Amino acid sequence: MLNMSNNKTKMPEQDPQIRVHNFDESATGYTEQMAIREAMRCLKCRKHPCMTAGCPVHNHIPEFIEKITEGDFEGAYQVLSLTTGLPAVCGRVCPQYLQCEGNCVRAKKGQAVAIGALERFVADYHRQHAGSDAASAPEKNGKKVAVIGSGPAGIACAGDLAAGGFEVTIFEKEEILGGVLAYGIPSFRLPKEILASEIEGLKNKGVKFETGKEVGKDISLEELKSKEGFDAVFVCNGAGKAMALGVPGSDLEGVVSALDVLADVNVSGKLPEYKQIAIVGGGNVAMDACRAAVRFPNAEKVYVVYRRSQAEMPADPAEVSEAVAEGVEFMYLTAPLEVVGEAGKVTGLKCIKNSLSDPDESGRRRPVAIPGSEFVLPVDCVIEAIGSGSDNAALGGITLSDKKGLIVVNEDLSTSMDGVFAGGDTVTGPKTVIAAMGAGKKAAASIASYLIG
Repeated sequence: MLNMSNNKTKMPEQDPQIRVHNFDESATGYTEQMAIREAMRCLKCRKHPCMTAGCPVHNHIPEFIEKITEGDFEGAYQVLSLTTGLPAVCGRVCPQYLQCEGNCVRAKKGQAVAIGALERFVADYHRQHAGSDAASAPEKNGKKVAVIGSGPAGIACAGDLAAGGFEVTIFEKEEILGGVLAYGIPSFRLPKEILASEIEGLKNKGVKFETGKEVGKDISLEELKSKEGFDAVFVCNGAGKAMALGVPGSDLEGVVSALDVLADVNVSGKLPEYKQIAIVGGGNVAMDACRAAVRFPNAEKVYVVYRRSQAEMPADPAEVSEAVAEGVEFMYLTAPLEVVGEAGKVTGLKCIKNSLSDPDESGRRRPVAIPGSEFVLPVDCVIEAIGSGSDNAALGGITLSDKKGLIVVNEDLSTSMDGVFAGGDTVTGPKTVIAAMGAGKKAAASIASYLIG
């Protein structure tokens, strides 16, 4: 039986006026009845564009949704587990509006099926009802693989290789596992116990972890192979090097990167005491930063400063709406010129208003400053959220791109060093969690082919 409603089943959530005072998960998830009702909106179309065109790991979306309509929630989880090792994570943080839901046939007339919410529901149901996935590790095939980085690409690669009988060790330079999932995404979007559960699943498959060990500094890629006996290496160290504003006053106390702020909030629970906060940028990191900022204990006003209009903003529209509901003020067509300060501390952000040019050859409209429109925004903190890169100079032995320092790879994700593969943000620059997972799964297949044919 189909549910012919053009609108998604709304997921319950905390009231915005309450959730700004805590870091508990904002959305509380579907009930069983809600999940079944939403699953019944699926039209069971023939070509499945949500899966074939929209999902980087090609989750069997129609099949797992069909299981939900039957009330077989554990069966739905088993379908998902064929292609993804992080359904509880991806159901929460992936930009479904660009991927699976963006390709849903339902979206042609109304709203897409809430595929992300259904994936989250299924993963949460499994965790709450089925216990751990403590299956016996498969028989080893005698080959050892090192994975550099414990983010989504590394988790996906390690999971697939371990399932294939490879002995896998993940090297993580930080003390906490999860990469961007642990350090970069606030708990009101991704509770830490969810990530911990997914990591535990890898350990149950026999994957080993070494934390506090940075490849390229503590040990080289060549030493991993020659001294440690690894037959192949997958580099997926992410893009954790923050880009700076580069305007006068950027060295003042109170100018911080969004990555550093989020890491402090996520790992130490340390909440800054700033009162007036400006976040510069318009991506999803900016949304995480501004939503974290409204939860600072002394926060009075939080602004997002973005040089183009809302139509050009790359952030997930749902996250923008959440931020607005929580009291964040968006200042579109506004660009920073200078950070103003006194006694070495931030007191304001000098900005100028923009207009947009006609579309260029790529269709992008360029921001153009409006003379005489300068003004100073009174703030005591400026958070930079304008992008990030990857720091690969210390790796040695592999070819990097000239401009961004990203790792150059072949079609199969192999690098210029024999037996070393790379993927995820360290190759492409910052992308989505599921795109990184897709790279990890592709690397696992390439490594298996390289080692055993």
